[in-house]
Amino acid sequence: DLYRKVFVFRKDPSDAFVVLQAQLEQPLRNFTVCLRSYTDLSRPHSLFSYATKAQDNEILLFKPKPEEYRFYVGGKFVTFRVPEGRRDWEHICTSWESSTGIAEFWLNGKPWPRKGLQRGYTVGATAAILLGQEQDSFGGGFDLYNSFSGELTDVYLWDTGLSPDKMRAAFLSLRLPPALLAWNSLSYEIKGDVVVKPRLRE
Repeated sequence: DLYRKVFVFRKDPSDAFVVLQAQLEQPLRNFTVCLRSYTDLSRPHSLFSYATKAQDNEILLFKPKPEEYRFYVGGKFVTFRVPEGRRDWEHICTSWESSTGIAEFWLNGKPWPRKGLQRGYTVGATAAILLGQEQDSFGGGFDLYNSFSGELTDVYLWDTGLSPDKMRAAFLSLRLPPALLAWNSLSYEIKGDVVVKPRLRE
């Protein structure tokens, strides 16, 4: 149980990552990914990478610079511009729905203007899901200068789009619906220099 714990990615740049195991019964036509990160990196870094054999950026949450997040679905992306962080925890949730191609981005419990991405697409179910590296091939092909360094916690993946109330609940660490990946019951494997530690502050 990772309640009130974090993954600390200690080195910069790093070849370390965490593999997440999710039981996906079928391809995703809707999904939500949420996570909380804490870093002083100003270079590009990957937060959440979901690759299939057909598409290495099937789902990717990537931060090319401090004032920008990129959200990829099926190899295409939309950009969300954000205020440069005050060197504090940042909580993000992204959701996508195939029928409309609507991509949502929430930062610290607040929604950004919605954007359009990959309408009618389907995300493959046989996936390598990694924290801390950006996959350029299935389960590998890393660029160390896209690696994450810092702390990650509260990682979730749902096969639905969360309602606004649940998006805010995720930010506030309140009760959440059952998820494909849930922080408090995460099935994971650490590869390299990553340490599980208690969170220093709420």
